[in-house]
Amino acid sequence: MRPASPSRSAPTAVGVTAIVSSRLAVETRGIGFIDITREASDFLREAGASEGALTMFIRHTSASLTIQENADPSVLGDLTTALNRLAPENAGWVHDAEGPDDMPAHIKTMLTSVSLTIPVLNGAMALGTWQGIYLAEHRSQPHRREVVLQFMGSAA
Repeated sequence: MRPASPSRSAPTAVGVTAIVSSRLAVETRGIGFIDITREASDFLREAGASEGALTMFIRHTSASLTIQENADPSVLGDLTTALNRLAPENAGWVHDAEGPDDMPAHIKTMLTSVSLTIPVLNGAMALGTWQGIYLAEHRSQPHRREVVLQFMGSAA
């Protein structure tokens, strides 16, 4: 039996003709995930994005960004459970000036990511069928979070 072989499309090149930036404010309700895929798509449409890359950066140390499955909500619940097991509250953390959830929130952010880079092809993010972009809030209390969106590439 012959093993499957990978294939790829021919490379394409575009010149960077645009760098477009915006800030997205997100009000959280406490620990959990907020789908911000639509907001990122809206930004690309408004920017006239054609080909390039979208960079997203969250300006906080106790919240993060991630790409995860968007079809089954139980995935997000299981991810919350896993992060809580990896960085539990009341585990003897020295840094607790803002409460018992503060240091675990910093650890969860370190384990996930504060930035994402997503290819943009034909004006749309090259996400997989079941992929969505999420802001992960790691603090118990509601917060106002800010995400910087920046498209670099060619624009229509």
